[in-house]
Amino acid sequence: MADERRSGCPINLAVEVLGDKWSLVVIRDMMFGNRRHFRELLQNSEEGIASNILASRLQRLTELGLVSRAPDPTHKQKVVYSLSEPAIQLVPVMAHLGAWGRRHLPVTPQLAARAELLERGGPELWEEFMDELREQHLGIPRPEGRESVFERLRAAYEAALST
Repeated sequence: MADERRSGCPINLAVEVLGDKWSLVVIRDMMFGNRRHFRELLQNSEEGIASNILASRLQRLTELGLVSRAPDPTHKQKVVYSLSEPAIQLVPVMAHLGAWGRRHLPVTPQLAARAELLERGGPELWEEFMDELREQHLGIPRPEGRESVFERLRAAYEAALST
């Protein structure tokens, strides 16, 4: 695989992993939408990802170690996808992408609500959210006594929908 890389530049290498049209969107939906099953990712995609593209991206993200896949204990024919630690560490990148998009692109207020909350919350909120994702996806307990960032993000989105 090393021969297939254009260069050893960290930005280039990150773009080679995440720079296609769908990979970050799939990670976003797992991260912010808590979508962990293929059908959830497919049917709840705002952008309308095709099933073959979703399957391809999930396979690639799994091969690259950003997503893991395990049998769903509640259903014999389903699998559960989980974010890995490297994917969870993309939270600050996602927050910055959302902030940039809010400032420079024609976003809808409803879909920009979470990005605004993440931007205002800054690194402290991002760390809390990463701890929560580690609990959800990796089974690592987060510090006690913290309000759910996921619930705050969901509430911000739902509040924006009602305006």
